[in-house]
Amino acid sequence: MPAPIELHYWPTPNGWKISIALEEMGLPYELHLVNIGAGEQFEPGFLKIAPNNRMPAIVDPEGPDGKPISVFESGAILQYLARKTGRFYGSTPREQVEVEEWLMWQMGGVGPMAGQAHHFLKYAPAMDPPNDLPYAKDRYRNEVGRLYGVLDRRLEGRDFVAGAYSIADMAIWPWASLWEGQQQDISGLKNLQAWLERVGSRPGVQAGRALAAEKRNQIQDDRKAQSVLFGQKAR
Repeated sequence: MPAPIELHYWPTPNGWKISIALEEMGLPYELHLVNIGAGEQFEPGFLKIAPNNRMPAIVDPEGPDGKPISVFESGAILQYLARKTGRFYGSTPREQVEVEEWLMWQMGGVGPMAGQAHHFLKYAPAMDPPNDLPYAKDRYRNEVGRLYGVLDRRLEGRDFVAGAYSIADMAIWPWASLWEGQQQDISGLKNLQAWLERVGSRPGVQAGRALAAEKRNQIQDDRKAQSVLFGQKAR
C-alpha cells in the first residue's frame, strides 16, 4: 500500500474537491483539519505548504521522484492526483484538453463567483454592522446563474462535463451542489439537475462530502470567524 497522503482540509466546497478525489481514486490519506474560522490557515507550519494561507493542501510522502512533495491550490492538487493515479484525466491528449478546460472554468468562474454570491447574499447582511448591498447581490447571483446556464448547455447529451467522469466534475459539483444558497432557480436546467444527482449518487462523492461534516458551521452566526475570514489583510 502507498504511504498515506496528508490532507489539510476543512469542510468547504474547495476542501470537498480533494476529499472527493481521494475517495474516488482509492488513495489512502490522513486528515489534518485546518480550522479556517479559528485562523489555523495562518500558522507557520501550514504556510510552509500553502503560502497563500488557503486550504486545501496536500503532502504526498511519495512524490514523483520518490521524495515528499507538497501541493496547494485545489485545481493543481486535482491535476497532481489524476496524473499520479492515471485516472479521471482523460485517456488521450484531446480528452485531457477538455478536462483542463472545464477544470479551469470552475477555478476561474464558478468557484470565485459562487463564493462571492454566498458572501454577499448570506454572510455580509449578517455582519455587524450589516452590509446589505443590492448591487453586489444582484451582480454575483446573476453571474452564477449565467454560468449554470453554460453548464446546462454543455451537459446536453452528456453524462459528464468532459466525456467520461473526471476531475472536472469533482471540481464543479461541490460548488454547484450549493445552488440554493446562491439563490438560483435551476428548475429549468434539466441537464444540470440530472448531473447533480448523477454525480452526487457516487459513493466516493458522498464519502468525500461527508468528511468532517460535523465541523461545518454557520459563519453568519459566528462573529469571531467573520473577523478572521473577512478581515484578512496582506502580511
